[in-house]
Amino acid sequence: MANKHQDAKRVDEPTGTEFVGHEWDGIEELDTPMPRWWLWSYYACIVWGIVYVILYPAWPLVEKGTEGVLGWTSRGQLAEAVEAAQLERAPVLAALSEIPTEQLTEYPERMRQAISGGEAAFKVNCVQCHGAGAAGSIGYPNLNDDDWLWGGDLKAIEVTLQHGIRWDGSDQTRISQMPAFGRDGILTREQITEVTSHILTFSGAEDVSPASLRGAELFEANCAVCHASNGTGLREFGAPNLADKIWLYGDKRSQIEGQIWAPQNGVMPGWQERLDPVTIKMLAAYVHSRGGGEAAPVAVSEPAPAEGASE
Repeated sequence: MANKHQDAKRVDEPTGTEFVGHEWDGIEELDTPMPRWWLWSYYACIVWGIVYVILYPAWPLVEKGTEGVLGWTSRGQLAEAVEAAQLERAPVLAALSEIPTEQLTEYPERMRQAISGGEAAFKVNCVQCHGAGAAGSIGYPNLNDDDWLWGGDLKAIEVTLQHGIRWDGSDQTRISQMPAFGRDGILTREQITEVTSHILTFSGAEDVSPASLRGAELFEANCAVCHASNGTGLREFGAPNLADKIWLYGDKRSQIEGQIWAPQNGVMPGWQERLDPVTIKMLAAYVHSRGGGEAAPVAVSEPAPAEGASE
C-alpha cells in the first residue's frame, strides 16, 4: 500500500505535475487540473440550468409539462401576439363588414385593405389548388384571366366562395352537370369526334370541314341549350365559353373529346363554415383584383330547367 501511495505522489519533473498512478504500456497519466475558467463556466451552467428549470417550462409530464414560476409558455406568447394583431386589425375589419361587397370599389382605401387581407387568406387557403400566383392548372381555374363560369363581379365571386362548386355542405352551392355523352351512350365515338371538330372552329383552332359541319348539327341538338349556338356559354348554367381558347381541362383534341365522353365535374369547397364573412369578402376582393374582375354583374337570361345543364 505504501509503494502505491508513494507512486501516486511522484511528480513529473518537466511539468511539476503529480502522477495519477495509472499506467498503460509504459504511458503514465498526469493529474493535470482543469483550467480555472472552464471549471467556473461549468459551475455557472449548472446554476443556470437549475434556475431555468425553476422559472420556465422544462420537464414533460403525462398531460402537460412543468409550468415554471414565471408562467411563460411559447403558446402563450403566440396567443398574445395574435391577440395584439387582431386588436390592430379590428377597426379595419369592422369597417369592411359595414360595406356591402358590391360597393367595395367605391371606397379605394378599404378596397386596398381588403385586397391585402385577401392575399394573406389566399396564401393560407387557396394556393393548394389555384397556385401561388392564382394561375391554376388543369382542373383548377386560372383566376388571372377574365373567363368566368358563374360571374366575375365582386358579389358573384363572394357567393361562389361562400357556397362552393358542387359542394355537398351547402344547399346553395353552384351546380352544373354536363352529361357523359359517350359513357352514357348519348353519342357515338365518331359523333363526339365530329362535335369536337365543330367546337374547335369556334376559336379558329380548326377550319370548317365536313366533319365539323356534321358536328354542328349534333352540337345544336345536344349542346347549344347550355353553351349557346355560337359556343359562348351561358352563365346561368355555369357553362363555359368554348370560343375563347381557355380550357379548364386541357385544349388538346383528345382532352376535349375526353371531357365530352365522360366529363370531370370538379368540386370546390364552400368556405362560409370555415372562414368568417369579412375574410370571404377580402378573398373576393383579392380574386377580383387579379386582372379579370368585372365591374358589375353580366346580365343573363332566366335559368332554364337544369336537365342537360353543362359543365
